Amino acid sequence: MRILVAEDHRRLATVVADGLRREGMAVDLAFDGVDALAHAALNRYDVIVLDRDLPRLHGDEVCRKLVDDGCESRVLMLTAASTIKDRVDGLGLGADDYLPKPFDFAELVARIRALARRSSTSLPPTLIHGDLHLDPSRHSAHRGERVLELSPKEFAVLEYLLAAGGRVVPAEELLARVWDEEANPFTTTVKTTISRLRAKLGDPPVIETLRESGYRI
Repeated sequence: MRILVAEDHRRLATVVADGLRREGMAVDLAFDGVDALAHAALNRYDVIVLDRDLPRLHGDEVCRKLVDDGCESRVLMLTAASTIKDRVDGLGLGADDYLPKPFDFAELVARIRALARRSSTSLPPTLIHGDLHLDPSRHSAHRGERVLELSPKEFAVLEYLLAAGGRVVPAEELLARVWDEEANPFTTTVKTTISRLRAKLGDPPVIETLRESGYRI
């Protein structure tokens, strides 16, 4: 899944982003409200982690603008204020969830994954294709009785292809959804990751390449 972390505390934003990337997520960063809206207008995010006290444009206004513009991203609002009224106000603006600071990182990950599952195209908790099983919440995958030791990006690519349900996914789409805005559009990283993934999945082959079109399960 692709995440936007909008947080003006740069050290906290970087730590959170690095942790989410280790969980296999693609993460972009914005450090003020104006930048957050610019990112949301340019990219499709599964979840936007939105600090309420952003500079230049307050998080409340960012959230309101996202809703008014019909943004389909789920919004998880963060704030140092933790009263019931603050939570009600945040949810009333259109946020989908609310997490007070300081927070436990494991809870942040769990809430992001829960929000992503509530997307318009709801997916089952476990993605299955033949003897291949992938559980995003537990970050586990196995084929038959064999546990698959996948890197975060390999796991994310496999999850995205399984979620596509047999649809052909172009390499450009995988790059946009699994990597982040720093990814080089001319890189061979998608092809390389698919190759490593195929080797780990073994036979019979699970991922099909359609020349000049993309990949599909």
